Amino acid sequence: MSQNSEVVVHQEHVHEAHAHVGEHVHRDDMGSKMGMWLFLFTEVLLFGGMFILYASYRFIYSDAYKVAAAELDTYIGTINTIILLASSCAVVLGIVALQRKNKGLCLGFLWFTQACGAAFMVNKYFEWTHKIHLGIYPKGPALADMSEGEVVFFGLYYVMTGLHGLHIIVGMIFIGTIMVMIQKNKITHDNYQKLENAGLYWHLVDVIWIFLFPLFYLIH
Repeated sequence: MSQNSEVVVHQEHVHEAHAHVGEHVHRDDMGSKMGMWLFLFTEVLLFGGMFILYASYRFIYSDAYKVAAAELDTYIGTINTIILLASSCAVVLGIVALQRKNKGLCLGFLWFTQACGAAFMVNKYFEWTHKIHLGIYPKGPALADMSEGEVVFFGLYYVMTGLHGLHIIVGMIFIGTIMVMIQKNKITHDNYQKLENAGLYWHLVDVIWIFLFPLFYLIH
């Protein structure tokens, strides 16, 4: 091989090496997962404090809590529980589908999850608007005639279910962003940690509702 040919081959190797360096993308799946679990821990602390507050007032106003809980629609609460449980199953199936290189099926399950989240919020909207129509809202006419314990109950009801609803919206935005990344092949069958993080967040939102539902709707 002539000297000129050796120089050309060397330059090609250098260009290939630079190309590989340019394509390198830093990944830290374990760090990403740990960060997500730490974030979820702060969420648990937030709602844990609210559950402790709920329990403390329930001990003080146990009879008023029973009267106020009878005003809530157990049927809508049950439907929303089923919806969220189904959505959690869909997220898990979506992750499994992507692991098996079935991108279309994965997106289908995630679309189902989004539909469940929207259905939950629609039910919550009708439930809240019905209560507001009856005058059961902060400083509302019906609430003004209720006992102190009932006022505390509905105050916690609006704060805790409202904060949970906000988490549902954030979860839908999170999953929607992940869906776009899957569609653009930025999340693939061998690089799906972000999808798992979105699933963890959604599961936490579901678990919180599993506690909210009996505390407000079932315990009379």
